[in-house]
Amino acid sequence: MKYEIKGGDLPVVICQLDAGETIVTESGSMSWMDSNVEMDTKGGGVGKVFGRMFAGESLFRNEYTAVGRPGSIAFASSFPGSIMAVELQPGKEVIVQKKAFLAGEQGVNQDIYFQKKFGAGFFGGEGFVMQKLSGKGIAFVEIDGEAIEYHLEAGQSMIINSGYLAMMDSTCTMDVQTVKGVKNMFLGGEGIFNTVVKGPGNIVIQTMPVHKLAQAIIPYIPMPSDK
Repeated sequence: MKYEIKGGDLPVVICQLDAGETIVTESGSMSWMDSNVEMDTKGGGVGKVFGRMFAGESLFRNEYTAVGRPGSIAFASSFPGSIMAVELQPGKEVIVQKKAFLAGEQGVNQDIYFQKKFGAGFFGGEGFVMQKLSGKGIAFVEIDGEAIEYHLEAGQSMIINSGYLAMMDSTCTMDVQTVKGVKNMFLGGEGIFNTVVKGPGNIVIQTMPVHKLAQAIIPYIPMPSDK
């Protein structure tokens, strides 16, 4: 499969499928496609359906196949930001935020991922439930804002404000730590808890989480007047 990511802050990935080649996506993610690309909706079993529901994804997935000849299909981001292409293979798995999976080759597996530590899930801002992408093939992942990548060595850690972690290798671990100092907690404006990610592995930080954008817009939304 060949692909091209275009569009700047409102990106779209355009995939060129060979005849008989299939790409899998969440329902409702297709933006446009050639007339010879055919869709087939699948659930994948009760466990898979409920797993996607807990991960914030649609209950069913669509498979698009180029029939008879090559065909193109496009998937646009649902939020201003970035689309990253992640190449998965045995031993290379990634954990992504909820609703991050946009599309992927047929060999990509999408599973539910539960935080192992209670504190990381409850206070970390990423939630108890994330997604694990594994298998073999290319997966396209949505990032809120720009994507900033770092590599952490074994034992190296990074402190990340809640909600800014978009993706990490499955070899990384996540925990939370309390902001030091009562004054910093309640007057610093950064909240009480931060996410701490420890290597080894790669991490991707996003520059504009959805909840931050919502907070920035709310003061400018006119409130309905009482009559």
